Amino acid sequence: MPNKQISQPELSREDVRQRLIRDKLIVIIRVTDPYEIGPIIKCMFDAGVGAVEITSNTPGYQEAITQARARYPNMLVGAGTITEPGLVEEAVKAGAQFLVTPNTCAELVRCAHNVNVPIVMGALTPTDVTVANRAHADIVKLFPAGSIGCDYLKSLASGPFLTTTFFPVGGIDEHNFEQWMQSGAAGVGIGGALAGPVHSDEEARALTAKVRAIVTRLKID
Repeated sequence: MPNKQISQPELSREDVRQRLIRDKLIVIIRVTDPYEIGPIIKCMFDAGVGAVEITSNTPGYQEAITQARARYPNMLVGAGTITEPGLVEEAVKAGAQFLVTPNTCAELVRCAHNVNVPIVMGALTPTDVTVANRAHADIVKLFPAGSIGCDYLKSLASGPFLTTTFFPVGGIDEHNFEQWMQSGAAGVGIGGALAGPVHSDEEARALTAKVRAIVTRLKID
């Protein structure tokens, strides 16, 4: 089935940014079998997740974005692993409402903002964060967060980058997400710990329950 082009997002760039910050969670979907995407997204929707990211190195990611937008119009659907301008155009054409990068690149911010789409920009060092802020990245994705730990985020967020909106990604799961939030994160991105393949109704119920517990905790916090 060819991709259905969505020429204009229903929400403005700032609307999408504010929703991501309000919901505090982006679930990252990266799988090798495109048929696994739909069941995962359904579990996320049933659990109350407000935003999912489908990575560009997932086979069929464009079609998956288009289908998810059509099936779950109240859920934000973004594209991840956006590393070059061509992928910005490709993802937005498919209907991506926000973009996520693993790297720090001012050109990608310009490309995203030219089409009114917010960008969650990967950064690790203080220099990376400064570049992302100067480029007006909408959210800074601290990545890979698990390799450096919560104390590192706390040092950034409570010191030189008090006004930066951080979403740590990498190594975050149902056991440690609250620790990251307490260390200065505005939200978190969680991938494999939540977005694993679902092969039965029992697995779907278990995954939905696990994710719903996280969504509930984030609302309370």
